[in-house]
Amino acid sequence: MLAVTGATGFVGQAVLDRAHASGIAVRALARKAQAPRAGVEWVIGDLDDKAALAALLAGAEAVIHIAGVVNAPDPTQFEAGNVKGTMGVIEASLAAGVQRFVHVSSLSAREPDLSAYGASKARAEKLVRASGLDWTIVRPPGIYGPRDVDYFEMFRLARWGIMPVPPREGRASIIHVDDLARLLLALVPGGEDVSHRVFEPDDGHKHGWSHYELARAIGWAMGRRPWVVHLSRPSLERAARADRLVRGSRARLTPDRVGYMSHPDWVVSPFDRPPASLWTPEVPTREGLKAAAKWYRDNKWL
Repeated sequence: MLAVTGATGFVGQAVLDRAHASGIAVRALARKAQAPRAGVEWVIGDLDDKAALAALLAGAEAVIHIAGVVNAPDPTQFEAGNVKGTMGVIEASLAAGVQRFVHVSSLSAREPDLSAYGASKARAEKLVRASGLDWTIVRPPGIYGPRDVDYFEMFRLARWGIMPVPPREGRASIIHVDDLARLLLALVPGGEDVSHRVFEPDDGHKHGWSHYELARAIGWAMGRRPWVVHLSRPSLERAARADRLVRGSRARLTPDRVGYMSHPDWVVSPFDRPPASLWTPEVPTREGLKAAAKWYRDNKWL
């Protein structure tokens, strides 16, 4: 039995799909009642609900902790969701005798001074390291694929023919959500080559992608050749204020996100890649982007 938090989210759903395909029984935490799903036992509750966490972890052999706050208008929400929430899962794991703990962090934890989000993920990592559990931390870069709402913004802009992106000098790694889900499940058994390790996986694209390259690749996936416009940090800050005026608390571009979007290096470290004997990326990025564009169209997002 594998316990999963954040199971109804973008990454969590990919993990459930992959676990079912592999014949792995899952007990998953959800805030509200869910439709029946093969191979999944739902537990209703959240990270603040000690009884729900106890039920989630009872008899489980391992936990994949995915749940967290990615975007929020109020920085205190990052602390509550990412730090306090992680502490709750750690305490429940220890109480239930579940030793194996796979923690989904973020590449932003490398630079905690750039954003409240990154700082909260770094603090959560410290809790995991000090927990006494058999832990592995995974720091994904940008994650794309079906159901994603962040890169979706770029697909939508590509359709309009113009794509504003961060400053020209920046580079970043990305990963397809299904490749990430395979890695998380591959890490569950543990072992001396993965226990007490921090991994930074990606799509295998050497030296990451420049913002221009990625924008053009998304444009290609959409069948367009968009005009790519590099925005300075002040321009991104103005755009964040405009997004807040238009979409309020649902804004995707927040001042906190501008902090790490303006940083030039979000490329994974070659020294922190998962062992190739355990996992390598399988989804070619251009084909993955094209498939994501098709999913958005088929599901009426575009």
